[in-house]
Amino acid sequence: MKYESTTFNTKKMLAESLKELIRKKSFSKITVRELTQNCGLNRNTFYYHFEDINDLLKWTLEQEAIDVVKHFDLMLDYEEAIGFVLDYIVENEKFLNNIYFSVGQSELKRFFYNDFLEIISSLINQFESRLNLSVADDFKEFLCHFYTEALAGLVTEGITNPSLINKEKMLPYISSVIRSSLPHTLMLYNTKAPRKESMGQMPEN
Repeated sequence: MKYESTTFNTKKMLAESLKELIRKKSFSKITVRELTQNCGLNRNTFYYHFEDINDLLKWTLEQEAIDVVKHFDLMLDYEEAIGFVLDYIVENEKFLNNIYFSVGQSELKRFFYNDFLEIISSLINQFESRLNLSVADDFKEFLCHFYTEALAGLVTEGITNPSLINKEKMLPYISSVIRSSLPHTLMLYNTKAPRKESMGQMPEN
């Protein structure tokens, strides 16, 4: 436990150093030497924990946003989880903007994609179980990519166009899409005999 705590604290120091430097210069121009000197660590320590600066960036984004979302009970709290992501984008606008313009939209989307895919997959599986459905794996995989593409695209667009991140409007929009379209779509591809109380009944929030 002590080792894990030390490792986490070291990673956190490197992450804070990265965010501090990004406020001053382009992400693409930050070097490992500069990053470690800024937080009083050495290069060997950096490479013990991370492959490169992109790896550190991915860990930072996951630690501050993605992993937090994964701890929500998505069936009950998906609105709160979505709201958290929107707040994170607004609160870290300059940090995320710098990354966007340094690595490009497609690369930034790649940082989010696999983690969002895991979150959407979890939500789909929970809906399937809650509604007592049985849906083919290939269709669920299609749905995962479909919704993930929309979510990751929305996030990356919101980073460069903050006016899109209007929480009061976006939260009910996204929630209504998930609440209405996802369960009905899964029902259409259900291969199990329907349970009377499940059909036409959406999961309660």
